[in-house]
Amino acid sequence: MIIESPLVSVIVPAYNADTFIERTLNSILTQTYINIEVLVVDDGSEDRTGEIVKSFIEKDNRVILLKQKNAGVAAARNLAIEKSRGEYIAPIDADDIWYPQKLEKQVQYMLEADQSLGLVYAWSLRIDENDLIFGISNIEDYKNFLTVEGIVYPALVYTNFIGNSSAPLIRRSCLEKVGFYNCKFKAYNAQGCEDWHLYLRIAEHYKFGVVREFLIGYRHVKGSMSCNYLSMEKSYNLLIAEFRQRHPQIPNYIYNLSASNFYFYLLRASQECGDYWNTLIFGYKGIKLDYIQVFTLFKYQFWIKVVLKIVLEPIMSFMGLKHDYLYKYFKIRKYHKISYVDFVIAITENQIEINKQQNSAKQYDKIKLQRWLQILRFSQAFELSIN
Repeated sequence: MIIESPLVSVIVPAYNADTFIERTLNSILTQTYINIEVLVVDDGSEDRTGEIVKSFIEKDNRVILLKQKNAGVAAARNLAIEKSRGEYIAPIDADDIWYPQKLEKQVQYMLEADQSLGLVYAWSLRIDENDLIFGISNIEDYKNFLTVEGIVYPALVYTNFIGNSSAPLIRRSCLEKVGFYNCKFKAYNAQGCEDWHLYLRIAEHYKFGVVREFLIGYRHVKGSMSCNYLSMEKSYNLLIAEFRQRHPQIPNYIYNLSASNFYFYLLRASQECGDYWNTLIFGYKGIKLDYIQVFTLFKYQFWIKVVLKIVLEPIMSFMGLKHDYLYKYFKIRKYHKISYVDFVIAITENQIEINKQQNSAKQYDKIKLQRWLQILRFSQAFELSIN
């Protein structure tokens, strides 16, 4: 049990979020850690977002509603931080959810550490519009790649292992030192990497910690930020150019592998959104920076299916069939969906099913792990500029 109970400020940027904001707030207010304030910033919504938040305020005085003209997610988060009082800051997007012990586990980790620890994250699960979990392929990936602690800056350049903006608990003093979220991305129509940009600035000065448990539900729905992949590509390029200039001592191969990994993230995003031409383009860009990535595309006969989609989509359109019809019959991957309770039971009993992969993919996984271990060793030698 936690003896001390420092105030945690939960910050929730919300723009036209009436579909999921109720579930998000319920997941926050039912946390086992109760010493919280919840600052929701209505970022110029045109739906019922503000009305729903007000209904929560009537029932729980820990909820605070702030309003601003639409200025983007970074500006909304910054307003909430400015108005907050907590020793720790816990961001969560208005469509994600937290599982009950998320804050308790992270606060306990912070209290047991010294001031050199600036951020604690936990593992995330992808959820659909019904809060069902999907896409769990290999639990070992979490242990091998998403369990980075201590000095993490080079590893964080290689990949955003924190995964999303709803995962971290951040010490307030860190933000006072490095600054808040960067609002300049929106001016360049390059939103998407604001959270990664903040994590990198924190990692320049502070250590990170991780709670090795699945405590965040990261929602994936059609029309979400994942479909703004061209904006995200621009956002990533701005981010990496800045930090490449700030830390020329980081080897070029780390930046190249980072870019390749990100292009493959965009490849998956564009494929899920039905933009198959950009899927091919992102795949080409990723392979150009890391040719070994081509092995990953043999997992599910990826190229064959994408090309078939490109060829067949005009035919389907001529026949009056929608994209969803095409997608139904040419899925790249089928997901088994389960509830969080069933997931916890399955993982406790070691019954999570791991998707079988072809030998070429397994070979690439070995290479990827070797690279990752090399980057982790380099991270240990990286010097933080604390004070």
